[in-house]
Amino acid sequence: MDARPNLFGLDRAGLEAVLRELGQPRYRAGQVYGWLYAHRVKAIAEMTDLGKGLRDALAARFDLRWPEVSHRERGADGTVKFLFRVNAGEGQPASTIESVFIPDERRNTICISTQAGCPLACTFCLTGIAGYRRNLAVDEILGQVATVMDEAPRDGKAWNIVVMGMGEPLLNEAATFPALRVLMDPKGFAIPPRKLTLSTVGILPALERLAQEPVRPNLAISLHAPNPELRRKLMPIEEKYALHDVLDAAERYPVPRGGRATLEYALLAGVNDQPEHARELAALIAGRPFKVNLIPLNPAPEIPFAAPGERAIDRFCAILVERGVTVSVRRSRGQDVLAACGQLHLKQGEALAIRRRTPPAPPAPPAS
Repeated sequence: MDARPNLFGLDRAGLEAVLRELGQPRYRAGQVYGWLYAHRVKAIAEMTDLGKGLRDALAARFDLRWPEVSHRERGADGTVKFLFRVNAGEGQPASTIESVFIPDERRNTICISTQAGCPLACTFCLTGIAGYRRNLAVDEILGQVATVMDEAPRDGKAWNIVVMGMGEPLLNEAATFPALRVLMDPKGFAIPPRKLTLSTVGILPALERLAQEPVRPNLAISLHAPNPELRRKLMPIEEKYALHDVLDAAERYPVPRGGRATLEYALLAGVNDQPEHARELAALIAGRPFKVNLIPLNPAPEIPFAAPGERAIDRFCAILVERGVTVSVRRSRGQDVLAACGQLHLKQGEALAIRRRTPPAPPAPPAS
């Protein structure tokens, strides 16, 4: 591996420091920043409005690299799953992370990761099965976006970025926040804040700090249960950050352009998809400015849950709508390319021993 530090991933302040050390005026940092993130060149030599001497000086001290793509899976619906190889750390073997390109009629969406693995151990999620390795660096987060944009069709569609891949982004605040700033910077990747969504289980201290950022993405909360007891069975993080506190923080969060935070709810057959759960969820968020995104489980052999049938999905959705809740249903994309988070990662042999989990017991029937 090249021992030179990566120029890609540095923010404006970092580039200003580099150029200052090279005796260059401050505006040069803005030029380099534009080449890195607006034009997304792959070599310092392509920064053609810099003099050759400056380009040579930068190349002598820095590399310019994006994460290595080790595998691609292309689906019949146009979805492309990317498996990136990243170093695991000093003396450790490389790990893999995933991103997904999802084309649609009106927009192209990129789902990106912020950690190699995940420490949260949600019972219905594949990502944590192979174990947590480490936080990703800024260049590894931004490099996923740059790579997918570079390989995607030049069709003129708007870009959406969803930080919903492997890992919990607010457990990697040190890299996630700088990456978000570059993604939303009009002179960087130029993704409008309303077109960028961060998904979190609700890491409250980091969520409060994200709310104070001058420019913020949309917010999606991984809820997945209508009460603390069931959420605790599905998501151990409930022990540390309670459902009601998370909802309060999400309600305070200043969503771009006056929008509403989204509550993500994975539907698990016989576990959290019953009519009583829908009624309880509607009561939980009554009068609050939330919208609900129902996500039928994308099943996999390693997950100890099943996906609900269409009838159960429609029934759950109808109950929410009858009670005035704004609802959308996320239909599965890319099932033929293992697009559920963690599936391609596991297929490539990342998990040597899969931790089988016992699902929560089905809910008791309502009292007569």
